[in-house]
Amino acid sequence: MPHTVPSTAQRAGLNRREFLVSTAATGAALALGGHTTYAAAADATLRIGFISPRTGALAGFGEGDGFVLDTARKTLSKGLTIGGKTYDVTLIDQDTQSDPARAAQLAKDLINNQGIDMMLTTSTPEVVNPVSDACEGAGVPCLGTVMPWEAFYFGRGAKPGAPSPFKWTYLFSFGTNEFAKTYLSMWEHSGIETNKKIGVLYPNDADGNAVRANLAPLLAKGGYTIVDPGPYEDGTTDYSAQIAQFKKEKCEIFNTFPIPPDFAAFWRQAAQQGYTKMVKIAQIAKTGLFPSDVEALGDLGYNLAGAAYWTPTFPYASALTGISSQALADGYTAATGKQWQQQLGASLGLLDAGFETLKAASDPKDKAAVAKSLSMLKCTTMAGKLDFTSGPVPNVSVTPEMGGQWIKDPTGKFKFDFVLCDNINDPNVPVAAKLLPYNA
Repeated sequence: MPHTVPSTAQRAGLNRREFLVSTAATGAALALGGHTTYAAAADATLRIGFISPRTGALAGFGEGDGFVLDTARKTLSKGLTIGGKTYDVTLIDQDTQSDPARAAQLAKDLINNQGIDMMLTTSTPEVVNPVSDACEGAGVPCLGTVMPWEAFYFGRGAKPGAPSPFKWTYLFSFGTNEFAKTYLSMWEHSGIETNKKIGVLYPNDADGNAVRANLAPLLAKGGYTIVDPGPYEDGTTDYSAQIAQFKKEKCEIFNTFPIPPDFAAFWRQAAQQGYTKMVKIAQIAKTGLFPSDVEALGDLGYNLAGAAYWTPTFPYASALTGISSQALADGYTAATGKQWQQQLGASLGLLDAGFETLKAASDPKDKAAVAKSLSMLKCTTMAGKLDFTSGPVPNVSVTPEMGGQWIKDPTGKFKFDFVLCDNINDPNVPVAAKLLPYNA
């Protein structure tokens, strides 16, 4: 649920003190026949929107956002000093319920009715793209993360080699090249012998179309044969045809980018129809990022290979709060009783980057100045380093993707543990294990 207090003031994005100050200022301005006093009060507060999926099919991405936002709010409770001026900060978070149409509606409400100065958004094209489109149309600076950058940039209408059509919207995230480098490195250093045939199950959505167009050719160039039965629709319940083709072609490697419910349905059917016994490497992405996704599979979740954009072993601290990666993970478990999950670091990294942008802007209340600051941003966040001046295309900063695997939790506290097996995209992140065969 969004962080709200059931009052008119809070629904408008104001805490009680801000509401009283704004109300008094408005009254004074009206009495004086002007708006100077009200403008001065409004200028003393930075309002930041934060949109993510907290419920619905993508709920795993937003599971830790409440904790991360509370952590940030504690740091910001005394305000944020920029250029010698201290601003109150209001973080207004909203849940898309995993619905792209709702994501767009929420963004428009924050822009038109809540008067935000900047938008932050995260987790899959189903969230980031509609929010970014709303901000681009309204002239509001927006920073997103956690989706293939190709789906953000080209998926929203940019053309290769052409000038960027985007002035207000930016993304720092991994791309299909980072996945390809990780997969090829992890597989080839594992010592697992395969026939190099990859059965791919890519959906007909922004992620699926991006990886089909960009990742599959890179894997083929790396010496692997791609077996693609074609795109399927999100929400498909019967995968018998795809499974039959993978079995016929003897695909010993499997790769997919589905939403969590679809992978659970596919993998259970694959087990029932005997395909999982043939698989030596099961490489999954988008789903399988979080413990809750894997626990839903029971014993079928052991030895699934995945990727990570953050773990507690990342050697980076939060620019906003100062806490380390390990401290964030430990704090989340202590507060919730739940196992760490990688979106914790990404969401705090998004807040890190957002507030570094505001601090570097010539005027954090000037939207054009904030957008300009975004275009030049270089900083280190909890999720790693980002640099919007280095490409590969305008409006995008590429971040690393690590390779790993779900194994039995050696501590016994949880059912699974995720261990890193490859760090080709950021050698500063330590590797803990070598990839094991799925049927080990």
